[in-house]
Amino acid sequence: MYPDVRAAVAADTTPDYSAPGFDLNAHREQVRRLHLAQTREAVAEVADVDADGVRCRLYTPQDALPGVIVHLHGGGFVFNDVEVHDPVCRRFANRARRRVLSVDYRRPPEHRFPAATDDVDTVVGWLRNQDLPGPWVIHGDSAGGNLALVGALRNPGVFAALALIYPFLDPRAGFASYASGRENGFDPAEARWYWKQYVASDDDLDNPDLAPLLSDGLASLPPTFVATAEADPLRDEGEELARRVAETGVETVGVRCLGQVHGFWRHGEFPASEVLIRQVAGFIDQHLVHDPPPG
Repeated sequence: MYPDVRAAVAADTTPDYSAPGFDLNAHREQVRRLHLAQTREAVAEVADVDADGVRCRLYTPQDALPGVIVHLHGGGFVFNDVEVHDPVCRRFANRARRRVLSVDYRRPPEHRFPAATDDVDTVVGWLRNQDLPGPWVIHGDSAGGNLALVGALRNPGVFAALALIYPFLDPRAGFASYASGRENGFDPAEARWYWKQYVASDDDLDNPDLAPLLSDGLASLPPTFVATAEADPLRDEGEELARRVAETGVETVGVRCLGQVHGFWRHGEFPASEVLIRQVAGFIDQHLVHDPPPG
């Protein structure tokens, strides 16, 4: 890990979610308040919208180019919301110069699988009836990367590109990178706890809509960008996804962010966060429709 990342990991105070007496709702509120206190970039317009019953937040940057980026937030399916991801979505909209639609999908354990994936489908259906200039891209980090991938698989041909940041894909934790996770700020036991909250039954563990590495539809994906973090238990599953998608013939870009840990993308204090946001914005820009160059 790089020095700034090591310092952040050493200062981490994430509680043990499986400990007796852990108050889920209180922790959600604490995280939300911490992010509400953060400095936020100005965006030309920010509006809360009702997407057929799914709360979303639409960010429109100054002189927005055509296109909408559907963003699914991370948080192990259980944590975070549009407020927690508000600072990074503002940055993302400004860098991409396109509208970002942040989806406040239902979370477990109150709403287990497939509630979140159904909410993504609902938002896609809502988008079809809106006067928002296309084309569309779908994007997510961590658990949101899972939902973005599943959303693209369940809605083939809808999205012009797919961008995933350290996606959370394997409920069985079967990859070697899980062997060295605790000291990197993301305990594999924490990952197991997230999956336990998300699944409704053990049968879900083999459902491609929950475990998309099992999907036989990867060839239907649009051009795909996958970023992983070097010191992340999820590193290997993200890179395996990129390999499998590339093997189908889909245009695929995979990058490993050296010295980084899980979660860095949305924290602007890490220099690599800004670099990765701009990389993703560039990938999206490459795959959206442009006017032809003059001459």
